[in-house]
Amino acid sequence: MADHTDQPAAGAGLLSGTLVLDLSRALAGPHAGMMLGDLGARVIKVETPNGGDDSRGWGPPFLGEGEDRESTYFMAANRNKESITLDLKDADDADVLARLVQRADVLIENFRVGVLDRLGFSVERLHELNPGLVICSITGFGHDGPESQRAGYDQIAQGEAGLMSLTGIEEPTKVGVPIADLLAGMNGAFGVLAALLERQQTGRGRVVRTSLIAGIVGVHAFQGTKWTVAGELPGLSGSHHPSIAPYGLFHTATAPIQLSCGSEGLWRKFAPAVGLDPDEPRFATNGERVSHRDELVQVLNDIFATQPAEHWLALLSSAGVPSGKVRNLQEVYEWEQVRSQGLLVEVDHATKGTFSIPGPVIRFDDNPYGGARPDVIAPPVLGQHNASVRAWLDETDPTDA
Repeated sequence: MADHTDQPAAGAGLLSGTLVLDLSRALAGPHAGMMLGDLGARVIKVETPNGGDDSRGWGPPFLGEGEDRESTYFMAANRNKESITLDLKDADDADVLARLVQRADVLIENFRVGVLDRLGFSVERLHELNPGLVICSITGFGHDGPESQRAGYDQIAQGEAGLMSLTGIEEPTKVGVPIADLLAGMNGAFGVLAALLERQQTGRGRVVRTSLIAGIVGVHAFQGTKWTVAGELPGLSGSHHPSIAPYGLFHTATAPIQLSCGSEGLWRKFAPAVGLDPDEPRFATNGERVSHRDELVQVLNDIFATQPAEHWLALLSSAGVPSGKVRNLQEVYEWEQVRSQGLLVEVDHATKGTFSIPGPVIRFDDNPYGGARPDVIAPPVLGQHNASVRAWLDETDPTDA
């Protein structure tokens, strides 16, 4: 792979001056690193020389062809990062990582339990090199317990941690994005920020641990307590809320719409607007409506089938009832509301030119365009910053970094 020698993507923002080493691959760890990069941290992604992050090979779609192609999957989790390639089984490359650790504030890894130890970078060694290092370790099933050695993959975690038992209509269905990975990454970034805050008082780093199954179990919400408290086992909920009605997807003459009657007050606005009696015994209270959900859904679908989606959305809006479209992703990224929130950003890629990618999800009052930094750096080409990172190491003292 060609060694692009671009200057490092220096961070600016709330985490400016914070150095993050991202040793992770695929999605959970990279997502955590990207979130920290969005907040202004300098994130150096450490990849294997032969192919780099696994997700660089995940496709199609790709931009380009052959050895110069770039995976759009990889681009989803690696904005605001630099890329350096290291073979940690090579003594010289392992020394480069050790020098980076001495200068770092955070290290993110999602190896299987014990792999980093075998490579010579156990928690003890990392803290010998840098007592203030915050280590974020993301695993599939947790770092201990009887199944800690299992490899973690998103869809497996969605099934094992119960999410698929709640999702779908006729059979258990995965969520359309790798939600276990994404939640684990978000939880990891959250833990890192707490550990950095603690370090301001103690001067010492600690290990932050989370997992894919923790990410899923942690968002069971009311479905979890339905079982743990009430002893009722939740099942597939399809496109309707299991505890509130009407709340879900309905079919009009042209396209599906969604609506939410999350209170009795909203029901009393909604029912007359669509020609129903709000005091009809089967539907007078939320409990009755949930008990008679199938009947209510059929009644409403028959009503909605008489007019196009636009008619019903306008009517529900005027009645003050929450409702909305079901957009595909083209419609989402063309939606002016999404663009106004900085959720689509334009970047200049080292080899593929200018294109748009999803943007940071947190905005701050001094940056109307999203994120905590004044710009967004394109996902790096493999090894793009090999020369610049090594030059920076030679120029800096670890005690001053």
